[in-house]
Amino acid sequence: MLISLGVTDIWTYVLGTVFVVLLPGPNSLFVLATAAQRGVGAGYSAACGVFIGDTILMLLSAIGIASLLRTEPMFFSVLKYLGAAYLCWLGINMLLSAWRNMRDKSLTSERIEQQKIGQPLRKALMLSLSNPKAILFFVSFFIQFVDPGYAHPGVSFLILGLIVQIISFLYLSLLIFTGARLAHWFRQRKRLATGALTSVGAMFVSFGVKLATATLT
Repeated sequence: MLISLGVTDIWTYVLGTVFVVLLPGPNSLFVLATAAQRGVGAGYSAACGVFIGDTILMLLSAIGIASLLRTEPMFFSVLKYLGAAYLCWLGINMLLSAWRNMRDKSLTSERIEQQKIGQPLRKALMLSLSNPKAILFFVSFFIQFVDPGYAHPGVSFLILGLIVQIISFLYLSLLIFTGARLAHWFRQRKRLATGALTSVGAMFVSFGVKLATATLT
């Protein structure tokens, strides 16, 4: 059935997608942290931002944005440094928040849990769009499983995109409910909550540094 719709080696694609989705990254980490701090609803709001961002990247990949990035390296550099700056900005803000928590002796664990980390959907959307290499990944990964002779490649990309989103939804749902359970520990342990926020902030800074040094090759 899927072969007739221009999709080849579907199970190889599914296995590869599962492996890629399970790799730790800023999107999944942000969803987990949001759910742990603000609950299941906020976690799914962040997940929606990831879904929208991934959809935009897939559309850009389908229309050939990767070719533009390769032929005009300046565009890649601009996107790369903007994305790196955004990731570092998020991480530094988390580190500063953790530092303030440690200094404020009157701060309760309930207030730590309820502290806002911005609009989850908007921040997750920006995270999804912050790494220009993701566009290259999507186009290079998808092309391997699209029949070049199929008359309607848009249908093939739609099917592959839906598979990515379904797998991502299942994985992020697991992270959201895991984060909600971690919130129980955070409510009772101020130092644990502060330490977790510090770790997440440090990881975001490292993601930003890694992105800033990324290349197209």
